[in-house]
Amino acid sequence: MITKVHLLAVSSLVMALAGCAASLPTLKTVDSVDIARYMGDWYVIANIPTSYEIGAHNAVESYRLNADGTVSTTFTYHKGAFDGPLHTITARGFIKDRVTNATWGMRFIWPIKSEYLITYLKDDYTQVVISRTKRDYVWIMARTPEIPEADYSRIVEILASQGYDTSKLLKVPQKWPQP
Repeated sequence: MITKVHLLAVSSLVMALAGCAASLPTLKTVDSVDIARYMGDWYVIANIPTSYEIGAHNAVESYRLNADGTVSTTFTYHKGAFDGPLHTITARGFIKDRVTNATWGMRFIWPIKSEYLITYLKDDYTQVVISRTKRDYVWIMARTPEIPEADYSRIVEILASQGYDTSKLLKVPQKWPQP
């Protein structure tokens, strides 16, 4: 029986090995990330998903800065439907480039760190794109469960110009109670 831990281990290993074999040029990250502003909740608007993210509903990635400079990451989602089982995955982010704060290693299982590149960040910190050099996975996230269609289209165009196959992008269903 395959457990969530085994799936995560295999996914992380595949992501790490795929990053090593990348033949595409390195993506340009944003010039600067204010880590304090970046912390908090980000709704996953769309992605080229990893195997465990397929079928995710109400997916949210949450970041918290630790005293040692690492970032505690919690990814929660409902599997298969809005009322599907709640899944939680934790990871630790390691900021590799302390000048820009835009290049991280994300560790799900020790000692493997998956590539995490902040390649787009809206000036007001309401939208972000996390990319990988291999262009195998990508995440479009926002501080709100929805973004304007014009913003989404602009981000998709940016991803296409960076060499992503945008036909693989899947919108993540988000439905939250109105305040």
